[in-house]
Amino acid sequence: MYGIFLSALYTVISFIFRQVIVKFIVLWAVYFVIAAFVNALAGLVGGTSRCCSITFDPSGLSTALSQLPSEIWYWLDLFSFTQGACLVMTALIYRFLIRRIPFIG
Repeated sequence: MYGIFLSALYTVISFIFRQVIVKFIVLWAVYFVIAAFVNALAGLVGGTSRCCSITFDPSGLSTALSQLPSEIWYWLDLFSFTQGACLVMTALIYRFLIRRIPFIG
């Protein structure tokens, strides 16, 4: 009876060390690689990065759309268009980076 419990304990311990801990270390390393790429890309596009999320300066977007009438700007501000555009750009950058990782994308 003692041998069965000991065998079950060794099976559980080997599963934890072979599967769980190895996957945790690999995904932890992937997270930090992506965070480093995002920080580098944020510097290239003129934004700032904090805690692995990019914030863009929407003033360039505002000057590009300055030809729009005030009625349209009312609705764009109501729907937080500049913040939404920043979120979309961040999501596109993350999608690009994740797909470039060979064993994930």
